[in-house]
Amino acid sequence: MLDLILTLSPTTLAWNVTKLHFPPSSLLPHHPRILHCSFSMIAISFGFLLYSKKSNSSHPNLPPGRMGLPLIGESLEYLLTGRKGHPEKFLNDRMAKYSSQVFKTSILGEPMAVVCGVAGNKFLFSNENKLVTSWWPDSVNKIFPSSTQTSSKEESKKMRKMLPNFLKPEALQRYIGMMDMIAQRHFDASWEGKQEIAVFPLAKRYTFWVACKVFLSIEDPEHVSKLADPFNALASGIISVPINLPGTPFRRAINASELIRKELMAIIKQRKIDLAENKAAPNQDILSHMLLATDDNGQYLNELNIADRILGLLIGGHDTASAAITFIVKYLAELPNIYNEVYKGNFLNPFLP
Repeated sequence: MLDLILTLSPTTLAWNVTKLHFPPSSLLPHHPRILHCSFSMIAISFGFLLYSKKSNSSHPNLPPGRMGLPLIGESLEYLLTGRKGHPEKFLNDRMAKYSSQVFKTSILGEPMAVVCGVAGNKFLFSNENKLVTSWWPDSVNKIFPSSTQTSSKEESKKMRKMLPNFLKPEALQRYIGMMDMIAQRHFDASWEGKQEIAVFPLAKRYTFWVACKVFLSIEDPEHVSKLADPFNALASGIISVPINLPGTPFRRAINASELIRKELMAIIKQRKIDLAENKAAPNQDILSHMLLATDDNGQYLNELNIADRILGLLIGGHDTASAAITFIVKYLAELPNIYNEVYKGNFLNPFLP
């Protein structure tokens, strides 16, 4: 197995992108036919010890830390702390044990270095595509087949070039009325008359509705709901242990992505017909823009690439916006004085007397 990892050079104290090799022979040694369960357990234990020894001694310049179990690494511990509502515990425990600046681990089948602290993160993000390069984990490649056709660096450049027309301030102003209309319909259907609500799931439903409208011009609640359930399964499984077995979150994510992609392909085909017959506007939404956009060679995007890009945009903006809305509601509930000022319309200066 060959993966990219960030390593710290002890001589230059500069980050470099190096390659971490785990030869197949280092994962499990070669054995004759195993006849007894006890012998197989010894073999597995020996394989794990050999794996740990190889991964540590062969690369002494790696940060301190541990890689966990073969294949799954420390994924279970990482996901368990998140499920309990304390994802920071995974980081804090390792920062206290290994280093407050950087430590190594393996999550979701990928060996990685975790950079901690303000200085480390500033250095990391200021050197993107210079000393470090973003990449797709294998789990993402299995859910998004088209991601293997281009590097994440090239894909990022294409998306940044394509989206500004829809995200600049003038365009965002056009969305305000639409977002307000969807919010009113959402409140009437899901909030009105309720004594108690779970904000985060409802916030995700609202942001997904808005995204469907902005990206695909879909605003029918029934159509949105048809996409919402498989989309939630996809969003939950894309960050999970990449074990492709029946019943696992990862398998459910793969199945959900195929279902959504099939629906998106049908929408794309119909939109191409509508554009050809002038029933849809070129600047109607992001889908129309992608269908009409060409690359540097004058080639149009194929339908699968468009479907995966739309799906990627839906995922990228889903939990982040929903979490922001949830925290706004939380703090407004905890600070009634601020809530009252916002309710009166004092959005810009709610802290002023």
